[in-house]
Amino acid sequence: MTETITFLYNGTIHTLDPAYPHAQALAIRDGRILAVGSTGKVRAAAAGARVEGIDLNRRTVLPGLTDAHVHITWYGLSRQRVRLADVSSLDAALQRIGEQAATLPPDAWLQGGGWNHTDWGIDWPTRYDLDRVCPDRPVALVRKDGHSIWANSRALALAGITDDTPDPSGGQILRDADGVAIGMLTEAAMDVLRRVVPEPRPTERLQALQAAIQEGLQYGLTSLHIPPGPRDDDGHETLIDLQTLYQQGALHVRCLAHIAAREFDAMLALGLRTGLGDDWLRIGGLKLFADGSLGSETAAMLHPYEQRAHRGLTLIEPERLKEMVTRANRAGINVVVHAIGDAANRNVLDAIAHAQQAIATLAEDERHPLLMPNRIEHAQVVQPEDIRRFVELGVIASMQPGHATSDMHMADRLWGERCAYAYALQAFQAAGATLALGSDAPIETLNPWAGVHAAVTRCRPDGTPLGGWYPDQRLSLRDALRGYCTGPAIASAEAHQKGMLAPGMLADLVVLPVDPFKVAPADLHTIRADMTLVGGQVRYERR
Repeated sequence: MTETITFLYNGTIHTLDPAYPHAQALAIRDGRILAVGSTGKVRAAAAGARVEGIDLNRRTVLPGLTDAHVHITWYGLSRQRVRLADVSSLDAALQRIGEQAATLPPDAWLQGGGWNHTDWGIDWPTRYDLDRVCPDRPVALVRKDGHSIWANSRALALAGITDDTPDPSGGQILRDADGVAIGMLTEAAMDVLRRVVPEPRPTERLQALQAAIQEGLQYGLTSLHIPPGPRDDDGHETLIDLQTLYQQGALHVRCLAHIAAREFDAMLALGLRTGLGDDWLRIGGLKLFADGSLGSETAAMLHPYEQRAHRGLTLIEPERLKEMVTRANRAGINVVVHAIGDAANRNVLDAIAHAQQAIATLAEDERHPLLMPNRIEHAQVVQPEDIRRFVELGVIASMQPGHATSDMHMADRLWGERCAYAYALQAFQAAGATLALGSDAPIETLNPWAGVHAAVTRCRPDGTPLGGWYPDQRLSLRDALRGYCTGPAIASAEAHQKGMLAPGMLADLVVLPVDPFKVAPADLHTIRADMTLVGGQVRYERR
């Protein structure tokens, strides 16, 4: 039987391959790139085969993009619930919450989130605010960072949370000056409420996951790195759902699924190691949380927050963190550690350095190879001397450019002059660190082009602030694209087959109606895919 080759021609191809950065045509065979180069060269490589042509009609091709940090099921579910990310005041939020509540059955929980109280000009919203629009039904709304929940009185009562309930270790039940619980729960305190919040049905989860994946394909996303969230969102249940899609032949993006800390002992008992799986679905690393978040004021800082007496929360004590990282790395499991504040980042780097030193003294039969490098997720504020340690220790800087522009006013208020080395994309790039960029959706938009725009301009989509927030931390467009293509491939130990367009690589690519290198930087966030191919198969085409 004559083999079939897909031939893309009559366009501009940016390969991101330093040895051959630009091409006119590309050929695909059996899910991989057969040839890339001039039209004549690629036609010659396809000689004798049955050719299916795709006329690019002067459009542009890039390697498929990777979101290196996305809570994909959480994002999918958030699309079905009340969404407050674009709400600019408390009154507007309450109006939307009331409208959503009117559509629900009696006694059903109202869930959702995305709110950011720092944009509302208030300290914290309270349960009394929610009681005005939802006096009888329970309400649980997650802050945009996933590290706080805003609950009403009915929800607190169902969870058994009173003014006298003690703060759990690693979390807070916020109270007013009289010691009255105001309905705001941070970090581990969220678990007290979550125990009574109904879980989504399996079919609801699966449908949400599929819808979110399909949206990602519309932007040109062909791979996802999926970490468990602050309270194990996108944990083992998402891995189960991904396996279901895989078995049904319906998993149309490549997924690296990290494992929650609560599953660590099970991983060790089963001998599971980072990298288990195939080109479509693989086990990633052990996800740990070193601290909380900026907006919830739980990121662990070396010095107090501006005009505050506290330094945030350390969620894993340094000695315990060293022990966990060493156990994981020794067992062939890389660590994927959430660290926002400069104290948390330093603690993680210290733990990785300790693990490397400890494992170096072991005999080969006492350790397993570490297939993927260790990673720090977010790395939002890192002391300049610690940025160099990412390179020295081989740690991936998994960062989300959208956080910089979304958080800038809040960061200015809470971190002050420390913002000069916060969200420091260019500083990491200049130091030689590997950047793996992502969205952190649903905390930010799933659209990677919004992230590219933020990385290149340091502006919000409306163009503010003029000239960019700390513009010296801007990336070039090419470096930003490498952060969404090459960097994640290095992080997942797949640079031999992903991240650029070259012979032998997986045929994961996106066809764009415009050339990003010819688009005004201010318009980068408007880009969408015309076509997305994964393994040489068209998985999305704009109609």
